[in-house]
Amino acid sequence: MTQTFDTITSKDCYVRVASVADVRAAGGVLVHVDKYAIALFYSDNKIYAIDNRCPHMGFPLHGSTCKDGIVTCPWHYARFDLASGGTFDSWADDVRAFRVEIRDSEVWVNLASQVDPFVHQRQRLQDGLEQGISLVIAKSVIALLDMGADSIEPFRIGLEFGTRYNKEGWSTGLTIHTCMMNLLPYLDAEDRPLALYQGLSAVARDSGSAPPHFVVHPLPNSNVDLTTLKNWFRQFIERRDSEAAERCIISAIHMGAEKTQIADMLFAAATDHRFIDVGHVLDFINKALEALDAVNWQQAEQVLASLISGLANASRMEESNSWRYPVDLVAILESAFDELPDALKEGQSRQGSWSNREQLIPILLGENAQAIADALLTALREGCTEEQLASVVSYAAALRVARFHTNNDFGDWDTAHHPFTFANAVHQGLRRVASLELLRGVFDAAMSVYLNRFLNVPPARLPEPKDLVENPDELLHRLPDLLDRQQQVNEVGRLVAHYLYGGGEPERLMAVLGKLMLRENRDFHVIQEIEAAFRQYSLLGHTPDGIHVLIAASRYLAAHSPTMRSQAQTYDMAHRLHKGDRLFEDGD
Repeated sequence: MTQTFDTITSKDCYVRVASVADVRAAGGVLVHVDKYAIALFYSDNKIYAIDNRCPHMGFPLHGSTCKDGIVTCPWHYARFDLASGGTFDSWADDVRAFRVEIRDSEVWVNLASQVDPFVHQRQRLQDGLEQGISLVIAKSVIALLDMGADSIEPFRIGLEFGTRYNKEGWSTGLTIHTCMMNLLPYLDAEDRPLALYQGLSAVARDSGSAPPHFVVHPLPNSNVDLTTLKNWFRQFIERRDSEAAERCIISAIHMGAEKTQIADMLFAAATDHRFIDVGHVLDFINKALEALDAVNWQQAEQVLASLISGLANASRMEESNSWRYPVDLVAILESAFDELPDALKEGQSRQGSWSNREQLIPILLGENAQAIADALLTALREGCTEEQLASVVSYAAALRVARFHTNNDFGDWDTAHHPFTFANAVHQGLRRVASLELLRGVFDAAMSVYLNRFLNVPPARLPEPKDLVENPDELLHRLPDLLDRQQQVNEVGRLVAHYLYGGGEPERLMAVLGKLMLRENRDFHVIQEIEAAFRQYSLLGHTPDGIHVLIAASRYLAAHSPTMRSQAQTYDMAHRLHKGDRLFEDGD
């Protein structure tokens, strides 16, 4: 009896594994060769060889039911074609099949791979996204990175999928996906695949059963200037006309508009109204631009088009009572915006000499909205740059979280959180393009901080500097235990402060905070908070302000701990399967 595959492999590595008689007599035999456990099956007068581990969750296939050339795993009933290893159940993945030859009544198996593993894992990642199967996503990410793929590769696949298939356009899933990509440099190497997996899983959740979005065509043979396109774009967003606005942004791309010009169009429309959608929309725009930076602005049309619906349909704070009564914040802001051009012009020659950051902070945290607007204008006149102003407002917003009193309602954590992530997005945006329109977002952020002053009444005490600690890492070892218990907000804040003031390494702390975030089924806001805090710390450096930002993030993390940990459990299963752990075999 001679049996071969139709396809000729480029590399042969045949080894003898059993006699034909033994396999025929038993119907199936388990053999171990090198690092492989191979299940041999006798069916229809042929012998087949497949990996003994079910690719779904590692259950041994030896002894499984074999009928009509199909083997069925007895655990979750995944079915596989014996000849090719192909599965009939997409959640299970294909099992590895080995080419078999019969030589002198002996079974020889070719250990050489029959498929391109990189191509296979890229396709499996796509399958996982399409089917919303977290285990498949985790296994493919781990495998791709282990084969040497850059983290950009799975990120790009998720970005392309999430912007094409999404009911609401750019939303929380894609933001989580980009936050995770931004967090990779802060994480331990072992946690980076887990971060990518969680971001991709968030994309899959948002995109489930969504139809594709077909990007509109640019204006045909148009020679309209960019200023006109920008004005049209803002008008269409004002009228909530998504399709027309999308055509403007796509036309700008085809006209060869610079990246900063595209950003300026989006940021201008996002700040034509006050604090739209409690800051989410501007943060989404910033994250989409950061995502495009990561992939070198590939897929720009699809990514930018995904922003338009949310931008056009967002709620506007002009319609909110809290921004109109008892103090008309909108009127205060509109008056301040009229003065912005002159304030910038007056301060331009003095830029580089502004040093009143410490004096501005208590005003931003104060009780007088008009005084806040006046102080921001004064800072610009004194030479404060747009980026510096955004930085100090971001810090003030972080202080609201750092000083959040635990007697407040739990839901008010998010009330304090939104101004901080919005202010961070404005800050990052102004670092990209010094836009007069976007500068309005700094004032919006300052007013949202003002509105939340009640959350710091009384203020939680900021931990004071402590003496140097002989072994700061001992403090970090206590952090996971604290986050295993509820209501440890102040204790965690004190530990983080003690660690940082005591000489601990901020990079190590951020890696641990990232690890503890990833072990939970984190919601959108927690991931936003951690990512924004790390970005702000990277700009502030190891200063008291930078330390306060990390204290704020750690307190917010503690307030939302512990949670379910099913995502990490799924990832751990995928990781153990990838390592080849024999999870369910006898003796394990």
